[in-house]
Amino acid sequence: MSFKNLRFLKGMLKFSRFNDIGIDLGTANTIVYKTGKGIILREPSVVAINTETKRPVAVGLEAKEMIGRTPGSIEAIRPLKEGVIADYESTAIMLKYFLKKAMGKSFMGKNRILICIPYAVTDVERSAVEKAAYFTGAKDVKIIEEPLAAAIGSGLPVSEPVGSMVVDIGGGTSEVAVISLGGIVSSESVRVAGDAIDASIIAYIKKNFSLVIGERTAEEIKIEIGNALGYSGKMEIRGRDLMTGLPHNVEVSAEDIREAISESVTLILEAVKNTLEHTPPELAADIIDYGITLTGGGALLRGLDVLISRETGIPVHIANTPLDCVALGTGKSLENPVLWNSISK
Repeated sequence: MSFKNLRFLKGMLKFSRFNDIGIDLGTANTIVYKTGKGIILREPSVVAINTETKRPVAVGLEAKEMIGRTPGSIEAIRPLKEGVIADYESTAIMLKYFLKKAMGKSFMGKNRILICIPYAVTDVERSAVEKAAYFTGAKDVKIIEEPLAAAIGSGLPVSEPVGSMVVDIGGGTSEVAVISLGGIVSSESVRVAGDAIDASIIAYIKKNFSLVIGERTAEEIKIEIGNALGYSGKMEIRGRDLMTGLPHNVEVSAEDIREAISESVTLILEAVKNTLEHTPPELAADIIDYGITLTGGGALLRGLDVLISRETGIPVHIANTPLDCVALGTGKSLENPVLWNSISK
């Protein structure tokens, strides 16, 4: 082995520190990636707070199970709304808790953190995410836009002079981007995603069935019979009758839910079309050849891939692990010095 190659190998070993972590700080879930190990934690982005002492009593899955079921002295909150921090203190506490839970004593504050944010955030929103990450004791914090991380995590050739298109539909935002040579060429971010779809279901059930349901039931309906196109099925749900105030069961169909979420689906589809309209012709030709990749939890909505393909005339593929793409993208960026150095400060 030549001296030059030996120096390069030593540099790579020095770069690959096994306590560096990537974080997909999502509105619905937070996923933590540790270099050398992969994904080591996946928890709901929820914090339960004692309203009298203002201290957290539960974080993550335990806190999510309290949503809608807490006494007056405890409030289960989601500190991120529409992809950005709505409650800084709770977000910082939640992040620190997750990292300690995931890494134990190995998290000693000398780590690098790569954390994701939506593409169209403001400087203030970006700064809040950085501060929350530094609150955990990290030595170095960098930011990566979610659509870029999703594209990297789904295996798209982002570093090549080829147009790659990704649609990342999370809990708070839907991020659409065309990427080439490691950068975002055209993009659109809409604050319509999983949470908005759940809210649409709640409103529809209330209006058409006179039944009040909660967020957890809406999410269950979305998973069970939610669809954007061509799916049939039925589901019995339970809620509180608006007229009597008593518990009541009703049966809803997949057609009902398709109608309920149609506005949200249309907004996501419009974001895809708008991004394509602002894409240079050469890259647009690449996308026609290679297709559009769907990532995020919203990629699992039945028929969405078929609908987007039908409306754009472009093949649409669902990533192999759509829920993990953003976190995997942060991990690959941490482990690859070229990708790490290319990420904006």
